[in-house]
Amino acid sequence: MSELLLPPEHRYAKIIQEKLNEDGSELSILNLGPTHPATHGIFQNILLMDGEKILEAEPTIGYIHRAFEKIAENRPFYQITPLTDRMNYCSSPINNMGWWMTLEKLLGVEVPKRAQYLRVIVMELARITDHLICNSILGVDTGAYTGFLYVFQFREKVYEIYEEICGARLTTNMGRIGGFERDWSPEAFRKLDVFLEDFPVAWKEFENLFERNRIFIDRTVNVGPISAEKAMSYGFTGPNLRAAGVDYDVRVAHPYSSYEDFEFIVPVGKSGDTYDRFCVRNAEVWESLSIIRQALAKMPEGNEYHAEVPDYYLPPKEDVYHDMESLIYHFKIVMGEIPVPVAEIYHAVEGGNGELGFYLETDGSRTPYRLHFRRPCFIYYQGYPEMIKGALLSDAIVILSSLNVIAGELDA
Repeated sequence: MSELLLPPEHRYAKIIQEKLNEDGSELSILNLGPTHPATHGIFQNILLMDGEKILEAEPTIGYIHRAFEKIAENRPFYQITPLTDRMNYCSSPINNMGWWMTLEKLLGVEVPKRAQYLRVIVMELARITDHLICNSILGVDTGAYTGFLYVFQFREKVYEIYEEICGARLTTNMGRIGGFERDWSPEAFRKLDVFLEDFPVAWKEFENLFERNRIFIDRTVNVGPISAEKAMSYGFTGPNLRAAGVDYDVRVAHPYSSYEDFEFIVPVGKSGDTYDRFCVRNAEVWESLSIIRQALAKMPEGNEYHAEVPDYYLPPKEDVYHDMESLIYHFKIVMGEIPVPVAEIYHAVEGGNGELGFYLETDGSRTPYRLHFRRPCFIYYQGYPEMIKGALLSDAIVILSSLNVIAGELDA
């Protein structure tokens, strides 16, 4: 049998024997994962160790494989949204909005400007919670629990806003083709205003806890660096690519949902190390807050929260209970009985971890002919073994934490 076909632990056992024959040094095999807390999800890294130093690493995924793409190919388009929730569950609304925009591109639906601005607000809230979790957990992995406990309450505040919008918190199933299923309540805007007032103060204090902390700097500077060229060759996008010095952001390169109406900076780093990834995410939180404020200030008047697309937009629930025609339309839309164009399209949004794309082929039937999710975590995780080679085991933990690998995106 070819050595490449052997499980890594078997190949490493042979390497250990050869190394012993050379100089008598002691090597070992260590399983990093596939459980919390080290790997932040159900995935495994088989490490060849020389003491605390990592010589080789081989990742293994698939422990929670759910076949989302194949399930989606057997579901009507409306029933696919809950699957998108469960990819990057730290920022579910971005997944939802990206899916609806893909369908709107397929169907040629023009979304009202107000609904587009509302989408921008909820997507930037999701980006804030995503970065908040990543950077506060990075603090935990370097031994500083306080920052995590302090800012975690604000993720709950955002979830309360989600509840006002759609009734859900973590997996939101938010929105519809053409906009939202209902207009935002006054309470949603009130809670948003409170969040915009209270959170910046706490986030500044969080930054002060870490950005000039000697221990944190020693644990993160020059740890897990990756060059711009190497990051691009691996297909990195999002904060991990921008930390390496590449200012690519889907919101700027290919604007959607009226992002071209807002002014914001794309933060970039230089070295692509753990500290730069941390700082880029911190800076992006401030930009997201700015975008939300701009969207509120520029919000068009009126109450348009969805496009006029009766063939794809569910009728009011109270009508479904009493009107036969509404009941029939409700059934036809949910069960996918209304035909869609035959097409092949791709649409991408700037997810919490980078370019989140949807490649969709249709054959005119009630389900996709082919649907592929471009999950940024799945793509950049391939660079992790190279990034930790030569590092210490403790460094491997913080490097993985700074990449923000979400297991739901690995095993979709």
